[in-house]
Amino acid sequence: MKGVWVLARREVLRFLRQPTRLFGSLAQPLMFWFFMGSGFAGSFTDQVGLMSYGEFFYPGIVLMLLLFAAIFSTITLIEDRNAGFLQGVLVAPVPRLSIALGKLVGGTAIALCQAGVFLLLAPVAGIELSAVMLLVLVALCALIGLGFTGLGFIVAWKLDSVAGYHAVMSVVMLPMWLLSGALFPIEGAAAWLEWVMRCNPVTYAMVVLRQAFYVGPTDLLAEATFVRALAITAAWTGLTVAGSAWIVARSRGT
Repeated sequence: MKGVWVLARREVLRFLRQPTRLFGSLAQPLMFWFFMGSGFAGSFTDQVGLMSYGEFFYPGIVLMLLLFAAIFSTITLIEDRNAGFLQGVLVAPVPRLSIALGKLVGGTAIALCQAGVFLLLAPVAGIELSAVMLLVLVALCALIGLGFTGLGFIVAWKLDSVAGYHAVMSVVMLPMWLLSGALFPIEGAAAWLEWVMRCNPVTYAMVVLRQAFYVGPTDLLAEATFVRALAITAAWTGLTVAGSAWIVARSRGT
């Protein structure tokens, strides 16, 4: 656990010591929310006509923030390899599982810090959150952020170029977010697109977040849709974490 703490703390301190990274990670989602929410406001109507596009898009922006936090936190893995730090960690008397968990916990903590700030803007979107609902949302963001970070870790471990990492992320993780129901509802999409969206694990993370914004904690577990989506999200997160641990365990440390 000491190794996990040291590596996680290093990730968080690195993030806090880069003000431009902190600014960009929060400014970009805000710009997306403002411009896309304003641009699509006139063409979006929900089933009952009570929800604006800005409100509909808000949970998707929280999911986007978790995605970007995972991308930027795992890209440091490539930088550590190029600087020689990762090789030193791999030959140190530290369990390989601690190395993987340290990076994942650090990346998830960074994502939670950003998501926590953005969740405070829920009243601006027209969503009222109680303190208990806020705690539930933070816990769900931790679960989802860990899954994104695990996926980013697996990709970053296999690459040695920052440019290559960005290229892979642009054709893997961004489409997963775009086709998660963050921008538009699954219902009403073309049949083939709806099928793709239902096969996307991030879609179920979006369902979990969206319902948690409106349904009280005591009623969430009574929602079959939420329970199914939560189970799929937890399984996906467990798979990415296990994959991260496995890929570190089989490395030779060179």
